[in-house]
Amino acid sequence: MPAPEIDRLFRLDGRVAIVTGASRGLGERFVRVLRAAGAEVIAAGRDEQALERLAAETGASVEAGDVRDDTHLERLVQHALARHGRLDIAVPNAGIAEVMPFEEQDLGKLRDLIEIDLLSVMVLAQAAGRAMLAQGSGSIVNVASILGLVAPGDTAMAGYTTAKAGVIGLTRDLAAEWGRRGVRVNALCPGYFPTDMTEGLTHPGAIKRIERRSLLGRVPNPDELDGALLFLASDASSYVTGQTLVVDGGWLAW
Repeated sequence: MPAPEIDRLFRLDGRVAIVTGASRGLGERFVRVLRAAGAEVIAAGRDEQALERLAAETGASVEAGDVRDDTHLERLVQHALARHGRLDIAVPNAGIAEVMPFEEQDLGKLRDLIEIDLLSVMVLAQAAGRAMLAQGSGSIVNVASILGLVAPGDTAMAGYTTAKAGVIGLTRDLAAEWGRRGVRVNALCPGYFPTDMTEGLTHPGAIKRIERRSLLGRVPNPDELDGALLFLASDASSYVTGQTLVVDGGWLAW
């Protein structure tokens, strides 16, 4: 039996990817990781200047827009098909969060959160899925959260937790619908990763809580999602679909 080609398992040369929410935080990191693995990447976000800087540094293609605009998400897929003739990876990453007691939640803001965190994931998955089904292959990596699996406890985030639970449910359903047609759908499920969106996690009290609650006893680094993302996006996970890959330092283990 020939020796396994380990490096080749995780390479993405010749693959084409879309990442939303790419102008900052985890999305920006995801673009850099996929580019480093050899993929052509279309990076989308609302901050056009940040996207242009990312393009200059990584060689990614960029397209500014709002994920609440269905036509923007469709354009991303058409961009991939027109420029590269295919779409192999979609990472619907854009999201927002709000800490607010549910009884005080503004319904307009709640609808906005659900539209960004859940409906935009569904719209991009549908558009990307059509392209992938037509070519008979593809990997969708939805970005969920451990708060889609458990309540945050002492923080009121009903809208966010509901949306992320929906993303996990969507992941399972699409995996069941599309698995026999060559398209894999999984969810990357981070724990408490400090980013621009989660700046509250950099406060001393939040850091102590993460250190106390996580089995590894420390705050994660952004690059500790790199391997999980590459695993789900690449042939390394060719027999994996419908799964939620939790990267939380052991937060959910107890």
